[in-house]
Amino acid sequence: MKLLLHTNHTHPLTSPSQPSIPAVRSTIHLTTQPTSLKLNRRINQRFGLSINAVTVDSAKPEELQFSEDTTRNPAISTEYRKPELRKPNQTVLEAQARVCTGPTQTKPLTEDEAFKVLDIILKSVKGELQNDDEVSKAQLGAFFAGMTIRANAFPEATQWSEGERHAMSIFWPELVRVLPHDVLFIADPEGSIMGLSSSIGPHYTGRDSRETRLVSALRVVLTGGHLGYEEVKGVLRDALPSESEDNGSTWVSESLLSAFLIGQRMNRETDPELEAYCLAFDDEVGPTPVADVESLTHYGEPYDGNTRYFRSTLFVAAVRSCYGESCLLHGVDWMPPKGGVTEEQMLQYMGANTHLTTLQAKQLIEDDSVGFSYVSLREARPSLYSLIGLREHIKKRPPLATSEKVQQLIRARGKESIVAGFYHEGYEEPLLMLMRRRGIHAGLVVKGEEGALSMTTRLRSLNSSKGLPVNYCSGFRSSVSPGAFDVDGVARDSFHLEVNANDYGIEPTDTPRTDRSVAKNIELGLAALRGEKGPAYDRIVLNAGVVDHLLGCDGAEDISLALGRAREAIDSGQALKRLLNYIKISHKV
Repeated sequence: MKLLLHTNHTHPLTSPSQPSIPAVRSTIHLTTQPTSLKLNRRINQRFGLSINAVTVDSAKPEELQFSEDTTRNPAISTEYRKPELRKPNQTVLEAQARVCTGPTQTKPLTEDEAFKVLDIILKSVKGELQNDDEVSKAQLGAFFAGMTIRANAFPEATQWSEGERHAMSIFWPELVRVLPHDVLFIADPEGSIMGLSSSIGPHYTGRDSRETRLVSALRVVLTGGHLGYEEVKGVLRDALPSESEDNGSTWVSESLLSAFLIGQRMNRETDPELEAYCLAFDDEVGPTPVADVESLTHYGEPYDGNTRYFRSTLFVAAVRSCYGESCLLHGVDWMPPKGGVTEEQMLQYMGANTHLTTLQAKQLIEDDSVGFSYVSLREARPSLYSLIGLREHIKKRPPLATSEKVQQLIRARGKESIVAGFYHEGYEEPLLMLMRRRGIHAGLVVKGEEGALSMTTRLRSLNSSKGLPVNYCSGFRSSVSPGAFDVDGVARDSFHLEVNANDYGIEPTDTPRTDRSVAKNIELGLAALRGEKGPAYDRIVLNAGVVDHLLGCDGAEDISLALGRAREAIDSGQALKRLLNYIKISHKV
């Protein structure tokens, strides 16, 4: 390990003044907080939908089992962030975005930037900053974990800059006197980085047996090392659910937990590590229900939603359910870092029950008049849901951002498939690995816009960025061909391709913009299910038909026939009817 600070430094501690941080204001103004009933009327009036299938206009909120929180149904995704969540210090958060990332993506801070960040941290730890200006324990853990891993394991180009070294040499003599012991451990676990230090790092063991296990794992992670499946699984099950230490609870240190989560992502998780994140809490709420259906597709959209483009998966699920391809969607009400539009927000906005258990969701999947369902992480994996606040303070996506897309919250009697979206090249194979680990019949990863799993109908830009193009697909499906056996002994055919909608007779169009608007996303989707032709309609048809074809679904061997039956499901009114049925029946199961 490289000694980055010299012990004979005698510079006085001269901290620059803290910069003012402007308050963030929403550019969208809501004059009222409309209830779900009013919102449903607005959508129905806009599209002339028959409300016979849904009773939300005539029912009282208490009859629909809404809580005060769920009847707010704001129109933009940012309003779904829970107000009780404490906000992170924005200046330090911006620094985390720079230094808590991969060995080639990290951008070292300049001397001025490092001085500003360390000054804020020092003032916060000394109690001179309050409320949103205060640097949280999770931020301290993530920031210093990033600095330590960079010092110990990153290539020279992304190790500490001269400016960072100089700033740390000025601030560390004071920081070492005021930082909590867990943060001192994270900043210099072996006493080999800072020079002027203490004996805390090398001898730190945590407050109890759970933290001892976490500290032991961090000693490996902070040097750029990796852990085994059982080690990661054990740490996660010991540490979660997470709860703010401000409540006086006995949960593990937020600093240690955030350092662990971001550290594993910075080191680029191995397959066993990702498997542990994916499978650790499979039994948290009991045995996995088995739906009595011939086919079930699990949709793994990024949990942090869409901030720019139309999100079509909810409406695709309604379409595919019309011809026997049952679907299960899962996600959250709000998730950092993007805090974009999610399926849960749309369903809540339209008046559906978004608090279904997996057993209740199973009933909706088996219902011949519905055939699809949504389950919130809140109900299915409460331990993982408890990390949302901490994840906001980590800033960068932890390993869970990958593994949570490959959930199997309900099993099926028949065939099962998983579809997941990705953005960064290199994560397509880990996602497919997790799908194979689930033992499913077919798996598909899609590089959609914003990293979502929906393919677009627009033409590929001549100025598109390097790497895999939007609409790149890779996957596997069951095979009867000789020699198609995978490493686990299961016969599968693998494939990869770039989907061009124009090849299937769909005119190129730009993806509709929604810009964080839950209402706009719903308006586009309902208009399409009502049969209104246009970009949203084409996108839903494309994603239903192509997915059917690539997963090897019955009746989809010919892609033109697969697209045709998707159009028929919409044009006949069946897809819209199923969505409306879902809203009604979700309150009765």
